[in-house]
Amino acid sequence: MPARKRNSGQDAIALLKQDHKKVQGMLKKLQNAKNGDSRRNLFGQIQHDLKIHTQIEEEIFYPAFKNASRTKEEKKLFFEANQEHHVVDLVLPEMETSSLGTEEFSAKAKVLLDLVEHHIEEEEDQMFPKAKKILGTERLRDLGMQMRRRRNELNAGMFDRALGLLNPFAGTKPKRRAA
Repeated sequence: MPARKRNSGQDAIALLKQDHKKVQGMLKKLQNAKNGDSRRNLFGQIQHDLKIHTQIEEEIFYPAFKNASRTKEEKKLFFEANQEHHVVDLVLPEMETSSLGTEEFSAKAKVLLDLVEHHIEEEEDQMFPKAKKILGTERLRDLGMQMRRRRNELNAGMFDRALGLLNPFAGTKPKRRAA
């Protein structure tokens, strides 16, 4: 129970930093993974976690930051962060279609790590300190709750879709053959 209580007050920035640390660690493991199954599993988890992370940032945190922004510099951080997400969204499908054992995949994994690390550094060193000032403690806590709730919805939706992929006939009626 104490861990749950502590987590319930986790603000948006703490939640995003936790995501950053997790994805960064998995990307570093991906760099060192030699086994195809390990690479496939790690890449699948990275892809899943990045999609959810970027979605909750883009739907909840970024709009709140942009709306509270007063300076050109703050607005610039918002637009740059969105564009960095866009670049990651271009790299992920490229990796998905590359053979896991190739040097090309390894190079793309390194580029993805570099992109993500750059993005994390800008958010944590520039955007987050500004967000603390312009949004305040209470608003950040509220955003953190909204983001956790949205993450749970997205995880449930991805799980449901995965089950549908495993059973393509789930929820469909058998078709009748014409006589």
